[in-house]
Amino acid sequence: MLTSVDRLLFIREVPIFKELRDEFLVRLASCMDELSFPAHQTIFTQGQEGRSLYIVVSGQVRVHLADDRELAKLGKGSFFGEMALFDSEPRSASVTTLETCECLMLTQQQLYDAIDETPDIAVNVIRLLSRRIRQLNEKLNEKRDREAAREVRTALKPKS
Repeated sequence: MLTSVDRLLFIREVPIFKELRDEFLVRLASCMDELSFPAHQTIFTQGQEGRSLYIVVSGQVRVHLADDRELAKLGKGSFFGEMALFDSEPRSASVTTLETCECLMLTQQQLYDAIDETPDIAVNVIRLLSRRIRQLNEKLNEKRDREAAREVRTALKPKS
């Protein structure tokens, strides 16, 4: 468990909260739930309804699709689950711990209160979501390029 001061110092360094004033961070930090998950536990599954964001305090999680394709590995200071907070759609991926993890959980209402007080937090979240979309696009493009190169090699291979 984090002390109140440790919790404040930790969330101050999380990118989406960097624009918030300390007095608001104190209130936000105090209302977040701290959760512990054992290794290899599913935190949530693709398609599940969600109304909370998680911040990794310690440990590492794996973000993956239902067919087990990995999208990302996230560690200390990273967050996940933010998309469901904004669009109220089912979770777009599953998240499973790779090792014992400690997380802070922020609910939709707590985040909306943060945005009401400091609208710049919404800009931070949008910026981070855009970065994640770009990273996924890069992965898809790399995969497409590898597959195209494999097809060219196969087509150019001398036939015996």
